[in-house]
Amino acid sequence: MTTSTVIRGGLVLDVDRGTADARDILVLGDSILAIGAPGMDAPDDAQIINASRRLLHPGLVNAHTHGHGVLAKGMGDLWTLELLLNAGPWIGGGRLLEDKYLSTFVGAVEMLMKGCTAAYDLTAEFPLPTVDGLHACASAYADAGMRAVVAPMVAEYSFYEAIPGLMEAIPENLRGEVERFRLAPREACLSVMRDAVQRWPLDHEIVRPAIAPTIPHHCSDEFMLGCARIAREHGLGLHSHVQESKVQVITGMRRYGRTQTAHLDSLGLLGPDFTVAHGVWLDDEDMRILAGHGASVAHNPSSNMRLGSGLADVRTMMDLGVNVGVGTDGANCSDNLNMFEGMRLASLVSKSRSPDTSVWLTTREVARAATAGSARALGMEKIGRIADGYKADIVFLDLDHPNWMPVNDPVNQLVHTEDGTAVHSVMVGGTMRVENRQPVGIDLCRLAQKVEAARERLEGATEDAKMLSLKLADVVNQHCPGLARQPYHIHRYGACPDHARL
Repeated sequence: MTTSTVIRGGLVLDVDRGTADARDILVLGDSILAIGAPGMDAPDDAQIINASRRLLHPGLVNAHTHGHGVLAKGMGDLWTLELLLNAGPWIGGGRLLEDKYLSTFVGAVEMLMKGCTAAYDLTAEFPLPTVDGLHACASAYADAGMRAVVAPMVAEYSFYEAIPGLMEAIPENLRGEVERFRLAPREACLSVMRDAVQRWPLDHEIVRPAIAPTIPHHCSDEFMLGCARIAREHGLGLHSHVQESKVQVITGMRRYGRTQTAHLDSLGLLGPDFTVAHGVWLDDEDMRILAGHGASVAHNPSSNMRLGSGLADVRTMMDLGVNVGVGTDGANCSDNLNMFEGMRLASLVSKSRSPDTSVWLTTREVARAATAGSARALGMEKIGRIADGYKADIVFLDLDHPNWMPVNDPVNQLVHTEDGTAVHSVMVGGTMRVENRQPVGIDLCRLAQKVEAARERLEGATEDAKMLSLKLADVVNQHCPGLARQPYHIHRYGACPDHARL
């Protein structure tokens, strides 16, 4: 029997209008049946939720994250993207199946407690994905009660093979050790992904698969096309890190004689099912290509700045018709999975690019990107809004919290003021997953004990990988900035070209 719930007395945020009016919400099963005036009719047997002194907003949607990165939070400071990739075997190595589940589960709990109800998770395993590993990550989201798209992040070439000249720059006595990071053959990786998708164990509405060839130049064209075939045979999304750093864009120009975006277009890989992660170094023509295919960009301002990749031109993306979502990236490179922080930074980055207020992102644009825009990137049509027929993914903010004293402009305050501390309760599909600031049915103290035990074991298991990463860091940090010093026709760093030490 389908249950009904009526949420009474809350202020329902309307992002487009910039208002928050008193409304009642009738939920039938997992979806919103109707929204009406306070005191609206409801079935006699409906469960009643008192939402007085609560602001209700649609669950935030994380357009790009990495669940495997949660157990690696805080492990590095002065890391560029390339230094992060160099550290990958250390900070992501030694994982048992239970570690893969645990890392993803803790990330899901964090996101739920901070008002995020759905995420696009690019998860990694070495030397290739496993059916059990992918299904464990999917189960972690299902057990937490959170929507997710789980995509194996795969490649054909290691980081050291993919960057022009890097392998040759590595001292000969270390090259043999680097060879240990060679990835599995193309067909083996494609076969595992195909098997994992065909045997997907979970409700398609809650947790679904996708395919994520990690970075174009880490893959042959044949590998990229193989990933696309699997995705499109099963109606799944494709997601890749495209032109995230200047090193990537220069590498793409050397390899393809054109941008990564133009090359993906020539292969027929772009479409409304394709999400570009980061896109910091997209130029206007790249953006026009993406817009023409209905593709999305997952904007990750936190990690873009944390890794020194630059400041993405989201204003031009939006003006040219690209669908933009907001993401946190992984906790191993952005430190937390807080979508409120992601929204605030998305707003502030746009304002730091120019003193011309006409090109700044408005808070309404940012809030739409972090909800409906991200939902489109996930391929989930009925989330990201509080509206009739949409899933009942609703966040309850405490209006008695200092963040909301007073309520002047609810959208401005959602983006610029809220930091997750006023999240009181979170509903996903009509079921409460967070109540009174606590995840429902989850013992956080016991979870912390499991995480600490995993951390201790992984510290010992990855000691050799850590030592090698540290030995290679100087080589990477000398070679890769050399690529980034090469001239390019757009500039995305915070300092002007004359002052940037590149």
